[in-house]
Amino acid sequence: MDVDVESKINLSHREVRVLLLHEFRLGNKATEAASNICGTVGQGLVSTRTAQRWFNHCKNRDLELDDLPRSGRPMEVDVDFLKQLIEEDPRLTLRCLAEQLGCSHTTVEKHLNELGKTWKYGVWIPHELSAHQLQQRVDACMDLITSHRNYQWLSNLITGEEKWVLYVNYTRRRQWLSAGQTGVATPKADLHSKKSMLSIWWGIKGVIHWEVLPNGYPITADLYCHQLDRVAERLKGKQDRVYFLHDNARPHVAKSTREKLLKLGWITIPHPPYSPDLAPTDYHLFRSLSNDLRNKKFDDESDVKTELVKFFDEKSQDFYERGIMSLPERWQQVVDSNGKYISEN
Repeated sequence: MDVDVESKINLSHREVRVLLLHEFRLGNKATEAASNICGTVGQGLVSTRTAQRWFNHCKNRDLELDDLPRSGRPMEVDVDFLKQLIEEDPRLTLRCLAEQLGCSHTTVEKHLNELGKTWKYGVWIPHELSAHQLQQRVDACMDLITSHRNYQWLSNLITGEEKWVLYVNYTRRRQWLSAGQTGVATPKADLHSKKSMLSIWWGIKGVIHWEVLPNGYPITADLYCHQLDRVAERLKGKQDRVYFLHDNARPHVAKSTREKLLKLGWITIPHPPYSPDLAPTDYHLFRSLSNDLRNKKFDDESDVKTELVKFFDEKSQDFYERGIMSLPERWQQVVDSNGKYISEN
C-alpha cells in the first residue's frame, strides 16, 4: 500500500515505541530507524534523538512500552473541586490552590486557563454598601421604572454635579524600556494641588449652564440656590417642565434647596445615596472629561476655562443624549443585581 509521506498519522506514544522496537529487532541503527518510520508514517513523527534514547532502553532490556507513573505531585486535578474553590474565594493564589489540590501550581494554572479564568484585579467601588443601602437602590430604581408609562419624560431631565479640576493632571504610564533604562519621569502630584471647582447642569440637548469656582470657595446651600436660579434663567422659554436629578450632597438636600426647587416647580428625581453609577454626570460626562484632561497642565483658571469650553463644544448632541437615555437600562441592572454597583467596562 502506498503511503503519502507528506501526511502525518497521529500515533500514541505506545504505538511509536512498538515501531522503534521492531526497527531495533531488525538490527537497524537509531538514525536509520527514525528515517524509516518518518518515511513510512509521516515526517517529523520521530526524531533521531528520540530513537537513540529508546534504542538505549532496548539495549538495557527495558522493553516497557507504556509510560510509568512519575514521582512528585500528581498532574491530574479534580476540576469540580477547583471550580468550587475559586467560586467560594476568587482571590485564592496559585500557591494556595496548589496546596489544597495537592498538585503543582503550573498544573493549576493550566486548568484555570482551560476554564477561561484570568488573574486580574477586581474593580474599585465607590462605597461598601450595607444591606439597607442596597435595598434603597433597588427601591429607587424600581420606583423610577414603574412610575411612568414610558421614558419620554427623560427628554425634560436636567442633571448637575460638581467636580474638582486639577491644574496639573499628570498620569504615570507604562513604557517599553530596555534593561537599565529609567524612562520618561512623571512628577508626583503636590499634596495640596491647585484646583478649581466645576459646577455643571445639562440635559439631552447639551450643556445648559456651567461655572468654575476658585480653589477654597465652598459650595454652600445659599450658593447652590443662586446657581439654580441661573440655571432656571437659562431654561426660561425653552423648557416648561423640568425633572431634576442631583446627588445627596449636603447643599443639595438642605432645607433652603428643597424650598428653592419647590418654588421653581421642578420635579426632583429620587437618587439613592452613594450611587454615582446612577448619576449621568458621574458615569458619563465626568468620565469623558477626566480622559480629556489626562496629562494636561494649566497655568491658571483662564486656561482651565478655555479647555472646558473646547471640551463641551466638541461633544455632539448624541453624546449628551446617550448619557441621559442610558438611565433606564442602568435602573434595571441595579434591580436585577439586588442593588449592586454597575460594573463599568
